Amino acid sequence: MRFLSMPVALIITCVTALSLVAEEKQQPVRMGSGAMTFDTVPGWGLRPDGHSAIGPCHGSVVIDKAGNIYTSAKAGVFVFSPDGNVIQTYPGKDYSNIHDMEIREEEGGEFIYGARNNDAEGIKFNAHTGEIVLRLKLPEEAGLGKVKFNPTAITVAANGDIYLSNGYATNHIFKYDKNGKYVMHFGEKGNGLKQFNTAHGMTLDTRYEPNRLLICDRNHQPKGRLLHYTLEGEFIEEVITGLGMPTSVAIQGDFVSVPDLHGRLVVLDKNNTIIAVLGNNPDPAKGRNYNVPQDQWVEGVFSGTHGSYWDAEGNLYVQDWNVSGRIMKLVRIDITE
Repeated sequence: MRFLSMPVALIITCVTALSLVAEEKQQPVRMGSGAMTFDTVPGWGLRPDGHSAIGPCHGSVVIDKAGNIYTSAKAGVFVFSPDGNVIQTYPGKDYSNIHDMEIREEEGGEFIYGARNNDAEGIKFNAHTGEIVLRLKLPEEAGLGKVKFNPTAITVAANGDIYLSNGYATNHIFKYDKNGKYVMHFGEKGNGLKQFNTAHGMTLDTRYEPNRLLICDRNHQPKGRLLHYTLEGEFIEEVITGLGMPTSVAIQGDFVSVPDLHGRLVVLDKNNTIIAVLGNNPDPAKGRNYNVPQDQWVEGVFSGTHGSYWDAEGNLYVQDWNVSGRIMKLVRIDITE
């Protein structure tokens, strides 16, 4: 038995080593179709030890003009280089639990706007110094009394007006001027055509002139949908319905990426037609599931897709709503090559 133990130990060691090599050599997974074809980047955003760099996340993704990627998590905001290394962090209570973000270049630099549902506020901070320059609270001038304030989405118009959605509470959308002064509010909770059943995500739809608000009505029944409103809060149209649980929207040119909490991301064209579906999770137990640990992640398959953003080359960065903290890079592929 003593002589047999060495070969057995050697076999176990070799199998373990091969398994580690196999993990290290995880191959990219191709997804999408046509002009919206992507390859995953295995291991992007992980620490050198192979673990997530961000921890539990329920947040967003934005990219600055230098191409650096910002993602929000329970611990704060993490900044990655395009190759997936953490180059800056904004940790602590002032930056924790940012549910949605927008980034803008303004006089004085680049600024990130954030909706903090657990902390009942919107914030604006310098993307490169972290200095917080504005906080948005529930405006008393709105005349709503002491209602619950759980902001889920934020966006900014070209003139600096700020829109903050109270999507986890009353579903009003509040409009402030660039200095944070209350202007007006619109919307209400419900399941009607012009109501919001969780106004969860929102952005400025620059595909139209004048620009519009593109809003995710995540829990609308029977299916989630996207809506268009004017910047004055007037209903325009139901953009698309039949979605799962759309969580956010990001625009590049004529295209819109729409993460779906069920575990996929859809891409719409200028006509608001779905032209690609990315990372679809066929397992109902894993889609819309926060508690999928890192050792159960599947390359190219999403779980609770929550945030996304395009870089200048048309690549996508996608964050899952996830207990371990998952952010992925999808590289756009020219299939005509």
